[in-house]
Amino acid sequence: MTALTALLVGGPTLHLAYAGLSILTDPTFDEPGEYPGGATLYKLTGPAVSPEDLGSIDVVLLSHDQHADNLDDAGRELLPSVPVVLGTPESAGRIPSITGLDPWQEHRIGDVVITAVPALHGPEGAEELSGTVTGFVLEAEGEPTVYVSGDNASVDRVRGIAERFPHIDIAVLFAGAANVGRFGDSDLTLNARTALEAAEVLDGAVIVPVHTEGWFHFSETRERLAGMFAHAGQDHRLRMLTPGERVAIP
Repeated sequence: MTALTALLVGGPTLHLAYAGLSILTDPTFDEPGEYPGGATLYKLTGPAVSPEDLGSIDVVLLSHDQHADNLDDAGRELLPSVPVVLGTPESAGRIPSITGLDPWQEHRIGDVVITAVPALHGPEGAEELSGTVTGFVLEAEGEPTVYVSGDNASVDRVRGIAERFPHIDIAVLFAGAANVGRFGDSDLTLNARTALEAAEVLDGAVIVPVHTEGWFHFSETRERLAGMFAHAGQDHRLRMLTPGERVAIP
């Protein structure tokens, strides 16, 4: 099994070099600013690198399009230049360049099979307010199996994914306990406690947290997440990325 390389742009935006493909998750390249809406979102830090710094992008994995912290203005401008953009069917209905995938539907690009997997953006029943979101699993012969959670808050969803893919090597978990108050104390993404629970379900996987910094509505720090794993004796599995630095994983 070969290593992949990863570069954290910031927030949920991660660039992966995987099986010969250049893959980007949830593009956010705006400078700091605010995004009015049902809940105003405040971006606190800009991207560590520009899209031009990343070179040609083969695939975008888009958790969802309806929130600016997962697809901002500059991210939207990038999409038409990317040959393959995978997302939810709902996102595909709003943005023509997106190929919508239902849960468990596969899409092959060269030697890589990308499977859309379930995600829940809040507590049970959150879809009516938060909208539909998706995660992804990447597979290729001789390469690690990679799970990208997207904006998922449900450990039960992770459990179902692990049953279908029992040998996940690397799990990119969107953590940070995103919370705009829409569901009270129930978070929109994994928090430190539920990220640890998800890691326990994904036994043996290297855990790569993203979506943990850069926005005001992330209600927990990266330090709390690291501390939660350390106190549980699981910090050896955690790969905390520094924005702008490319690393090999595992």
